[in-house]
Amino acid sequence: MRSDNISVIIPLYRKRDTIGAALSSVLAQTLAPLEIIVVDDGSDDGSAEIVESFTSPMIRLLRQSNAGVSAARNRAMREAAGEWVALLDADDEWMPQYLQHVSRAIHEFPQCRAFGSGFFVRDQKGRVVPGRTPDRRGPVDFFAESMSRYVLIPSAALLHRQTALECGGFPEGMKLGEDQYLWTLMARRASVGFLPERLVIYSRGTQNNSAATYTPEKSDYSLEQLYGPQYSDISNEYVARVALGKALVISTRGGTAEARRTARFFAGTRQNRFALAKLRILNALPASWRPAAMRLYNRLAWLIAKKGMS
Repeated sequence: MRSDNISVIIPLYRKRDTIGAALSSVLAQTLAPLEIIVVDDGSDDGSAEIVESFTSPMIRLLRQSNAGVSAARNRAMREAAGEWVALLDADDEWMPQYLQHVSRAIHEFPQCRAFGSGFFVRDQKGRVVPGRTPDRRGPVDFFAESMSRYVLIPSAALLHRQTALECGGFPEGMKLGEDQYLWTLMARRASVGFLPERLVIYSRGTQNNSAATYTPEKSDYSLEQLYGPQYSDISNEYVARVALGKALVISTRGGTAEARRTARFFAGTRQNRFALAKLRILNALPASWRPAAMRLYNRLAWLIAKKGMS
């Protein structure tokens, strides 16, 4: 069977070791997509050649100079033929029934313009644990759920293409929080649905490379643009949560002044007081201490989360 309305889009940058498995997981779907668009964002490690080694006529490889993941996703969305786009990162994989389940949800919940699904998290050592996601099927309160769970992540997100493009697509130039930026715009505009089945394997270790090499952004977009009295309290709190998490990464990489500005801007948050305090404490440490402090904190948080999910 083949879908006539779902295009798969995969941004590709220096993922030679994983793109083959990602593509194979799409080709193994019980419901084949309309097409698979891979946008090579200036890779120099032979990643594109791996894609070219696949003979499936569904695969279309586009090449561009390095412009970032948002630009790659936006180009694919503009060129896609499907009414819906299923996002997959080049180091993640889908279970064989993924597209079949999300295709069924499109018809079951026509009011929704974005869908997320449950997923597994695979760390750098290959260990797999369930992601922290909602347990209900159908439309969810995206902002309320996202304060403590993951409703949408890129490799487990199905978006209505025109709605995403009308929202401006992914914010080009943003290196952290670019997906949550678009989720916020879409969730303020239309319903978001969720499927609790765990149908995706998200690779935690490799996906954090951009955060590990953070440099100041050059973008016309910022999370502060999404925060204000004209928006609901809960959506503002979600934006603050994302921004403070991003600022922790920036502080860890030595961006003291930028992290301090974020702490000041979101000082009025009510539901993210712990994250705000953590940012202020981290930012007060000598810059050379911060990476080790965050590694220790993240390690402890991962062990606690793993224990809670076992």
